[in-house]
Amino acid sequence: MKPWLAMNQLGKDFNLKVVDVLKGEQKGEQYLAVNPMGVVPFLVTSDGDGIGESNAILWYLAEGTYLMPKTEKARAEALQWMFFEQSKLEPFIAPARFFTHIVPQERESHLDDIAAWQTAARTGLAKLDAHLAKRQFILEQGYSVADIALFGYVHVLQEAGLDIAETPNIARWIEDVSQTENFCSLDELGNRALRAA
Repeated sequence: MKPWLAMNQLGKDFNLKVVDVLKGEQKGEQYLAVNPMGVVPFLVTSDGDGIGESNAILWYLAEGTYLMPKTEKARAEALQWMFFEQSKLEPFIAPARFFTHIVPQERESHLDDIAAWQTAARTGLAKLDAHLAKRQFILEQGYSVADIALFGYVHVLQEAGLDIAETPNIARWIEDVSQTENFCSLDELGNRALRAA
């Protein structure tokens, strides 16, 4: 979602290729020829260069746009929160959501793991919620690449079995992000992807 949202908000044209990870297409010969790392998302630039990892793609897309923080300090703070997302939120929200929402038929066999992931996610979410008690967006300057990086998994925390009522500042922030210019929801982006496929 993160690169999609950034490209949509920046009005960038792109061709989308859907890769079905549930069928293992990211490990297939055709995909590995494009991205030998075998993971999604992956951006192939107009020059034919490849960039993996959603936050690296976001940073590349934000360069020279209003999404890129304006000062060195703000850029460092954005990176701090982007690293925080990858280490304190995504590793816990993503698998809990996967086994709770994406493949619920496998939920029962992962109950202990899900509970542990949810507990770990709550720690990170509490820190993010406390931060958002002091400002509208992640950075003082306003909406930026850092918001998109965190939004990707945080806005679907309920699909991971977490309670949004525990983090009222995050709930308010999710609403504020959804009101930004050219915002598209995950469902809307997904529907576009299906139409393009």
